[in-house]
Amino acid sequence: MTRALTELHDQVTREGALDAKTKELILVAISVAIRCEYCLWNHVPMAAKLGASRREILEATGAAILMSGGPGAAYGSMVVLEILDELKI
Repeated sequence: MTRALTELHDQVTREGALDAKTKELILVAISVAIRCEYCLWNHVPMAAKLGASRREILEATGAAILMSGGPGAAYGSMVVLEILDELKI
């Protein structure tokens, strides 16, 4: 199962109509919306590694907050900022 999930991840995140950075920003937003801290610790650094700025990551977070309401606002504000600060982005 893990191998299949890894293969799916690799297929989804490869360059295509959307570049890898954009896909990672989408994954950051989804991670906020579903409140998956483990996912955020994976996708925020990866987005940064692919060239996403702090502002871009926070704008993706804002889009997630818009779609997920209060829980996304509380979760996205706390966890994403913690990760960005720790990474000094």
